Amino acid sequence: MAATDSTLTTTSIQSPVGELTLASITDPDGPRVCLVEFGHRQGAALDALATMFDADVRPSVDPPECPALALLIQELQAYFVGDLKQFTVPLELAGTAFQTAVWNGLLDIPYGQTLGYGDLARAIGKDAGASRAVGAANGANRLAIVVPCHRVVAADGSLHGYGGGLDRKRWLLDHERTVAGGLFATAS
Repeated sequence: MAATDSTLTTTSIQSPVGELTLASITDPDGPRVCLVEFGHRQGAALDALATMFDADVRPSVDPPECPALALLIQELQAYFVGDLKQFTVPLELAGTAFQTAVWNGLLDIPYGQTLGYGDLARAIGKDAGASRAVGAANGANRLAIVVPCHRVVAADGSLHGYGGGLDRKRWLLDHERTVAGGLFATAS
């Protein structure tokens, strides 16, 4: 078997919303974060990424020697204490052209705000009828929290579908609304 030029480095951290599995891909283009996933979904995601990138999988040491993972952990910690509203870690958005467009659209949703599926479809140049396809792409996002799929809600504003579970989605939205609104804001 030929040696691969790609390494998928993995680690996990505890967070206020449970265990998060993190992974970065390192290849000739450098290290990029390709996974932030809740513990119950991580196995299939890691297998898919290893196959997609034809990468050797390597668990990280603590603290991670991969600069992208080290930065991601710092940024997640800052996010959870309310000191970070936009991630800067380099990302690998591995998907179809449509999925990538949706994920880039998610990155444009301001911290502490939400957008409906149809509104997101229009924001990426599709009509509102593409809302189901947007929902499917949203569900395929492997970068939970960092690519904020939790900020997409039903047209009536209700919480709808989240791979990490609606309790986590509600927590993330309440956290952001409280931080964005200041110390005395009330989360809905």
